[in-house]
Amino acid sequence: MKLWGKYLLCGFVISLLSGCQVRPTDQGQQYKDGRISEDFQLVNIPNAQGSPINAGDFQAQVKFISKSSPRLYGNNRATLDAIQNWMLSGGDPRELNQYGLLAYQMDGDDNYGNVKFTGYYTPVLQARHVKQGEFKYPLYRMPSKSRFRLPNRAAIYNGALSEKFIIGYTNSLIDNFLMEVQGSGYIDFGDGSPLTFFGYSGKNGHAYQSIGKILVNRGEVPLEKMSLKAIHQWASQHNESEVRELLEQNPSFVFFKPEPFTPVRGASAVPLVAEASVASDKVLIPPGTALLAEVPVLDKTGKFTGQYRMRLMVALDVGGAIKGNHFDIYHGVGHDAGEAAGFYNHYGRVWVLKKSSSGFLTANQ
Repeated sequence: MKLWGKYLLCGFVISLLSGCQVRPTDQGQQYKDGRISEDFQLVNIPNAQGSPINAGDFQAQVKFISKSSPRLYGNNRATLDAIQNWMLSGGDPRELNQYGLLAYQMDGDDNYGNVKFTGYYTPVLQARHVKQGEFKYPLYRMPSKSRFRLPNRAAIYNGALSEKFIIGYTNSLIDNFLMEVQGSGYIDFGDGSPLTFFGYSGKNGHAYQSIGKILVNRGEVPLEKMSLKAIHQWASQHNESEVRELLEQNPSFVFFKPEPFTPVRGASAVPLVAEASVASDKVLIPPGTALLAEVPVLDKTGKFTGQYRMRLMVALDVGGAIKGNHFDIYHGVGHDAGEAAGFYNHYGRVWVLKKSSSGFLTANQ
């Protein structure tokens, strides 16, 4: 693993991004302003325009961290406090050094700073405690540990698991699957009781296969239109056996744990604030890391507008598909959040912020 401390101040300043306004692509700017020589390159001033637009949300996220995870907060307090003081003064990226903050630009997978953004959310599903009518698609709790490997998705759909592991029946197989992708969700049992939070409990241990990629490879959905919404629309236009056949191409299966109504929490056990928290590759970006991100702005149909907005976010979650220079932005709860999250498969830039007097972290600390 590389040490944050090895990236010495080199005085290198990447030229201002004039191209972002004149060379946009469908997935956000593909930066070619200058090759970045390190995984995290220390810069004098982030090559970005405008101040972060989510100061209030970031402050709320920091409060959740301090209350829910004192240790995580303590490890990152100097940086988080400095960022909040910087934001109170207006959040001008040119003034980061005045608050003892250092900015390390991520190189992106191409060494030109192109960092991938996707989105996730927390769905709300209708369900019943017992199988009835349209409510016939089971959700499962994690089976007891065994020396035997758990069955794959197709076998589970065929009833390989005991009914004692069933924790509810929904009215949509595709919605069950999409909740698995998100890792958690709220369940409305339709009996007037508060929503039940179904948190992530574990997986069956089989390799994950992207059904979105399968649909693209089959020519069912164009690559440029692929999104969670596109997958849901495809499912609504096909019969149950066709949907099931597609889902069974992904042998991985996620189990859930019912909990009383609770705020959505990430892997760090901290409640998540929409668009102020991300899932990251914890080997590269440790939990609690503060990020300054230049995020592409999409319209209501999911198309890139050619504009960007600066956001402050904290890495508080992880995901099986989130590796390397890739962040999954949390978008909130419910249908609208899901639609917004599903559109994201775009590129922007990210700077890791560190308080200069707080030292440096190893990539796996």
